[in-house]
Amino acid sequence: MKRKKKFTLPGKYILLILTIICVAAAITTYVTNSSVAPLKFISGYTIIPVQNGINNIGMWFSNKADSFKQLQEVMEENVDLKEQVDELSIENNTLQQDKYELDRLRELYELDQKYPSYKKVAARITGKDPGNWFSTFIIDKGTKDGLAVDMNVIAGSGLVGIISDVGPNWATVRAIIDDSSNVSSMVLSTSDTCMVMGDLQLMNEGQIRFRQLNDTNGLVVVGDKVVTSHISSKFLQGILIGYISEITMDANNITKSGYITPVVDFQHLEEVLVITDLKEQQQ
Repeated sequence: MKRKKKFTLPGKYILLILTIICVAAAITTYVTNSSVAPLKFISGYTIIPVQNGINNIGMWFSNKADSFKQLQEVMEENVDLKEQVDELSIENNTLQQDKYELDRLRELYELDQKYPSYKKVAARITGKDPGNWFSTFIIDKGTKDGLAVDMNVIAGSGLVGIISDVGPNWATVRAIIDDSSNVSSMVLSTSDTCMVMGDLQLMNEGQIRFRQLNDTNGLVVVGDKVVTSHISSKFLQGILIGYISEITMDANNITKSGYITPVVDFQHLEEVLVITDLKEQQQ
């Protein structure tokens, strides 16, 4: 039996085939690069800018969304802060009111200590006549609390007025600044007597008037204290009214007149003390 010969490709043909493949690959690469280059050039001026624009718009919307979210958070925080400010303002106002009320009560307590021999009832003012001044006003205590007409009323550092009318749970007070008020008084340092008269128009200057001062020795001077007199028929003795601010000689060259700065603030009264001892009971 004849053996078949095995076919073997000569080496020169193999080299030729490899050379052809390499040349074809080189040509393909050149052609491909040459055709792609214009596309890259065109895309650089068209597709890429559009893509960048879309990316920028996306980033813009993203930033706006983040900003809107932050704005919402800030607005919510602002609402919370406003609520906290309102709460703190209310608390502060309450504390201020408590402080002012405490100061007034302390003032009343100190006034009470100045006249320890008199019995007193504290009362709150609930109403007043029109105008800037507490010339006549109503308090929240009455006969049920032991109050009666002609009881003296004090506040601040001294005399406010006298009870002119009273009911079961209220009383009307006529202040010494009222036009119809007359208080028999005296200068504390000399015991010289005078008459203190109310004058609402004069109160706009912070003054009340005194007349018929019997300063026979000429010892009364500006700054002297004026208090209620022992000869008064309704007012208890020794309650401070104010300080002499001006003195003039009357036309008769015997008595003197002038002005007093009252110690009570008749524009901002809120609480008072009513002395329940009547002058007629003291005599």
